[in-house]
Amino acid sequence: MNSQLPRTAGPGRRGLSLAAGLLSLSALLVPAPAAHAAHAADGGARGATAAERGASAYLDAVRDEPRSLSRFFAALPKGGDLHNHLSGAVSTEYLVELAAEDGLCIDTATYTALAAPCGPGTRPAAEARTDKGFRDRIVRSWSMQDFPADGNGHDHFFDTFGKFGEVTSRHRGKLLANVADTVVAQNQFYLETLVTPASDGAKKLAAEVGWDQDLAALHRKLTAAGRLDRLVTEAGRESDEADAEFRAVEHCGSAQARPACGLTVRWVAQVSRGSAPERVFTQMALGMRLAERDHRFVAVNLVQPEDGERALADYSLQMRMLHYLRGVYPKAHVTLHAGELWPGLVKPEDLSFHIKEAVNVAGAERIGHGVDLVHEDGWRRTARTMAAREIAVEVPFSSNAQILGVKGDDHPFATYRRFGVPVVLATDDPGVSRIDIGHEYAYAHRTYGLGYPELKDLARASLEYAFLPGASLWAGNPTRQGWTPVAACRGALPGVSEPGPRCRDLLAASAKATVEWRQEAAFHRFETRYGTHR
Repeated sequence: MNSQLPRTAGPGRRGLSLAAGLLSLSALLVPAPAAHAAHAADGGARGATAAERGASAYLDAVRDEPRSLSRFFAALPKGGDLHNHLSGAVSTEYLVELAAEDGLCIDTATYTALAAPCGPGTRPAAEARTDKGFRDRIVRSWSMQDFPADGNGHDHFFDTFGKFGEVTSRHRGKLLANVADTVVAQNQFYLETLVTPASDGAKKLAAEVGWDQDLAALHRKLTAAGRLDRLVTEAGRESDEADAEFRAVEHCGSAQARPACGLTVRWVAQVSRGSAPERVFTQMALGMRLAERDHRFVAVNLVQPEDGERALADYSLQMRMLHYLRGVYPKAHVTLHAGELWPGLVKPEDLSFHIKEAVNVAGAERIGHGVDLVHEDGWRRTARTMAAREIAVEVPFSSNAQILGVKGDDHPFATYRRFGVPVVLATDDPGVSRIDIGHEYAYAHRTYGLGYPELKDLARASLEYAFLPGASLWAGNPTRQGWTPVAACRGALPGVSEPGPRCRDLLAASAKATVEWRQEAAFHRFETRYGTHR
């Protein structure tokens, strides 16, 4: 895992009935007639290069060949995953194996993993190694596998985390290795993944300090006598242990080093939005302090169901907390789950303001999900603000369909694009959803008629709006103005020629530009392979 990169210089993109079952990959990979007709022969709405037109022609030629399409979308360079929950991203089968290795037990009524010893009503998780029926029942309970289309996908999805929580509370490095292997296999170059740093310590400190409506006073109590700094140290130790475990699993630094050793990874500190205000504030402050002091952490985010009772009641308060803390920790980034709601799930008034407050009060630099956009008051103004500020929206199609039942024309994906809001595709919880990032790109192609150049630009956006430090490889606002290299690298051809002196200086100084350069070189290889195939 490549974690030794320069610290960020400050916030900003340049370093400044709930459906269930997933559509099969084969179904996703065969474009519907309307979708196929929606994109031009050159594969997209923008002008395309000859190589891009060749790749587009290949994509069109194999539209009725699921295996060829599957290989195409696996090989497609797909930037980074910016919305990824580590515990929900791990393969469910691997979680079952880890439960067996750790001698855990499975409650046979709820299929919840429990610490040993195994009492009445439980079975050793190790029995799943030889009892396929038992293993299959665990997998279905811990994921969306075989979930019925008429079932309550929202509750089943979120309930999985409590069922395998005893497994994912251990071995962060092993979990990361499993996820990183998939990220690399999907030809991605960067991962931001969500974890809860120093969870027990933050809970204890919040209880000791208690709640104070004066946020400045509350922050002073948290930092008094080095309390919060002790949690920063604790979180650092956790990360050190995870790094060591990851490197051991992947054999990094040895002749047998696995490809994931070269993946650039950053942590996002997650905050439990359903908790008491003092705990929420403590987790926010810890995450933002970490983002300024430990280069492995870059941002904070709120997790847990946005429609939960406490989450709804305290939403505006939590946005004000972040507004205050942005002033204390200006170098920390903020990305927020906001608008993961839909009519019928909550009251109409709760649909009216979440994205707007995340943008205008909390100062979010990216929005996760943003599904209820058009149901908000003044949503067009919010969309225009996001476009003007280059506030990207992270779109995980599969979890939006599974949790909210929102897909196709009901999803605001096309609306965000029409307003010029940067859009990045993400997986959310691919282990629970039983998908990978290639599945999400295939869905965008099939459902919205996106051609190869447009898919390529989505992949570029996922690195452009990543919280990596340094200047970008791209000039201006690429979402609106197109993907033009900065002057220092203009004329350079990644994958074909070496960068000139000025471009080399940029790459040496910028983690962001370096990863973007790697992806452009990968695009050249991909287009050489697929652009001349037929």
